[in-house]
This record gives sequence, C-alpha cells and structure tokens, in this order.
Amino acid sequence: MTVVQPIPFRPEGPQPLVRDVPPGRPYPLEALGPLRAAVEAVQAMTGAPMAIPAQSALSVASLAVQAHADVEALGGPAPLSVYALTIAESGARKSSCDRPLMEGLREHEREANRALREEVTAWQNRHALWKGERERILTEAKRGKGEKRTAAQADLAALGAEPAAPPSQDRTVTEPTFEGLTRLFAQGQPSLGIFSDEGGQFLGGHGMGAENRQKTLAALNDLWGGNPIRRTRAGEGSYTLFGRRLAVHLMVQPVVARAFMADSLAGGTGFLPRFLICEPPSTIGRRLSATLRTDPRPVEAFAQRLRTILAQAMPMTDPDTRELTPRHLPLATEARALLVRFSDEVETRQAPGGDLAHVTGYASKSAEQAARIAGVLTLWGNLGAGEVQPDTMADAIALADFYLSEAARLADGAAMAPEVEQAERLRRWLVETWREPEVLPSDILRYAPVRALRDRPTASKATARLVEAGWLVTLEQGATVRGKSRREAFRVVREASE
Repeated sequence: MTVVQPIPFRPEGPQPLVRDVPPGRPYPLEALGPLRAAVEAVQAMTGAPMAIPAQSALSVASLAVQAHADVEALGGPAPLSVYALTIAESGARKSSCDRPLMEGLREHEREANRALREEVTAWQNRHALWKGERERILTEAKRGKGEKRTAAQADLAALGAEPAAPPSQDRTVTEPTFEGLTRLFAQGQPSLGIFSDEGGQFLGGHGMGAENRQKTLAALNDLWGGNPIRRTRAGEGSYTLFGRRLAVHLMVQPVVARAFMADSLAGGTGFLPRFLICEPPSTIGRRLSATLRTDPRPVEAFAQRLRTILAQAMPMTDPDTRELTPRHLPLATEARALLVRFSDEVETRQAPGGDLAHVTGYASKSAEQAARIAGVLTLWGNLGAGEVQPDTMADAIALADFYLSEAARLADGAAMAPEVEQAERLRRWLVETWREPEVLPSDILRYAPVRALRDRPTASKATARLVEAGWLVTLEQGATVRGKSRREAFRVVREASE
C-alpha cells in the first residue's frame, strides 16, 4: 500500500501592491525635425531622459507660434496650442532641461519690460493730464447750469476715454487662478503660457482647489479649443475676450501625477486627454560626468529662433481689444491623406477589446494633436510657410502616436490612490535600499525616501498596508533588534516568494 505523503505547507509570498507598468517606447527623437538639435544638445548636457527636453522644446515652440496660425485639422481649424505634462521624479533634472530652452523667452521678456518702463512713464503723464482735465470739466458742470452744463458734457465727450495702460509684456505664468489668468489676458498679451517645472504647485494651488477646480478646468478646455473667455462677476460686470491662445507645460512628480490622473473630474471633463503626457524612465545613477557633453551652439540657435519669432508682431484686429486673428495653415494633399489614415487606424483600435479601448478620450484627440504638432514644427521652421508638408505630418504622427502609447501605458497606473503610491515607494526603499533585516517605525520617520512618509500617521498607514501585503512581518513586542528590546518592529521581506 502506497502511503501518500502530505504536501508540506509553503507560505505564500508577499503580494504586489500595484501592477507593474510596462516600460514605454523610446522617444521618437528623429521626428522632432527643426527642434531635434537643441533637444539632443540639452540631453547631452544634463543626462536627463530625452523626453524631458523634448517636452520643453515642443511647448516653447507652441507658445512662440500659436498666435500666428490655426492649422487645418480633420474636424476644422485648430489652434497650435500644446498642453504638455511631463512626469519625472525629483532629481530628474527637469529644471536643468527647461532653463536653457526657456532662455530666449526670458531674454525677450526682459527686453520688452525695459521698453515697457518708458511706455508706462508716458502713459502716466497722459493719464494725469486726462484725469486733471476731467476733474476740471466735472467741477464746472456742477457749478454751471443750462448752456454751461451742456458745454461741459460736450467737453467730456471730446476728452475721450481714459488712456489705457500699456499691456504687460509677460508671456508666461506659473500657478495662476482662473481670475488671474483672465485678468492677464485682458490687460496683457493675447498669447500666453502656463509653464512650471514644479507643476504640483499649480495642480495643488488655489485655482485647482475644490471650489475652483471645475471652473478652471472648463476655462482651460475652452482655451485649448481657441474658444473665447467669458467672465461674469458681481461688481465687475461681464465681458468676453476673443482671440486668446494658451500653451501649457507642467512638470510634476509621479505621486502628484497619479493623484491628478485618478481625478474623475480631470478625466471626465476631457482636460487630461488634451495633454501630451509622458513619464520617461529615470536616468538617475547613470549621469556620470564622463558621459556628458556640452555644445552650446544648438541651444543658442534655438534661443535666437525663439527671439526672432517672438519679435514678430502678432496679428490682431486692433491694439485695444488685442484679439488675435491667426491665419489658416492648410495641409498639403498628401499630408492630409496621412492624417486621415492615422485617424482611421486610431479609431479602429478604440473598438471594444482594442488596445486603446480604455483611453478613448486621448485616442479621439490624437489626430488633432498630430495636426497641432505638425503646425508647430512647420511654423518653427518657417513662420511664413504656406502649408504643412507630408514629411512634417509624418513626423507629427510619430510624435502623437508616441504620446498616445504613453497615455495607454500610464492609464492603469493612474488609478493608484496616493496612499498606495506612498506604500509602494516605501516598499521599494525597504527592499532595494534599506540594508538591515528589520526596520523600526523611527527608521521610517527618519530616513523615508519621501517627505510625506516622515509624517507619523501617513507612515503608519503605509506600514500597515505593507504588513497586510506581506512585505513586512510584525515582530513580537519586546523583540531584540540591533541589541535593544523594541516595543514595535518589523522584519523586511525582500523576496517575492518564500
């Protein structure tokens, strides 16, 4: 008789907190056309992932040209405004990539503001004379009767409207409220950018607070589409600003991006699908000095091209309303055929069971994104170009397809709650960096890899989640750890199975 030996019990190993996000595709550098040389130069100087300077260059180019044309898209004319979201952890050299590509813009703003000081002085003098004359006329009108009052009314009409202050020359803001952005559009330039290498300040700021979030998202959606800004407020009356353009580039850390991408309002209103999103793999630890190269010439050429475009007068109906009247930029016949083919392919992939079925918001805008990118590349190369050529459209489609693949890749990870994100960061630190076999709560509070985990309640929640998933094992009270009896301590499990 055969005796069946019992199968020994083998405890189940720790369970993953999140599903691994597959690595993304390499950034299609060759598709950047006239932006490529500057992007390669900045990447070589910093050692950052190629996508970071690419996002900066594309956004800056959009800001430069968006006032001058609307491109032909399959659904009608579309602004050349690009919204970009770059996700990278602290230390990824986001600022180091952004700064040299923004230098031409900063120099333009400095020169424009120097000239503005003279204009402001002249306006102040005109305004003082106007105000004094108006007060004199009103005084005479109060004292006089009949013909004198009628004459005073005629003098007021002849005096004309109050001299308007010269518009602000700033082209970018970092964390505006909807009211502040509207005021800047009313009093400043009709083409602006929200650019921030600390985009979490904007996403977590007053304009995106619970009371203002929906209003801000709706306004930014309208601006992406080139729609007018409508403003109604008690005490200020209502007004509409036509012909305004906005480019956006926000650089954010992963934990901020996950929370924002998981926000149903941001996704449900169509705000997030308007962004070109990417999260490149980190190069931290591989950016050795011997591998870095400095060639300032492409960056200087980029800055010079940027200053040249910004110096061109923006097409406006009149200087008072500053309403932009961008020209129409058509597609060459073959360029349009390429865009139609790309649109049909993306549409097919959105069908149930398709690889884009879970990101239809992004996918449905991908063809328009390609048209916008093609328009930006075209005008950056030649501001007076008559149409978008097929080779430029092919490049733009390659870029749009890359960003669509990033949206599809990151969509599942975006559902991760901030608490899970923090627990996952703690798990990785314990498994990959912490050298001791046990860890104390005080170790986490003192050495945790992110500041949020150095808060006791947050650290306790993350620790409890790791215990539940099996990555930490609670030791008995009084267990000896590093030569001392401990009230609370945990054993770190570093293997996925035991």
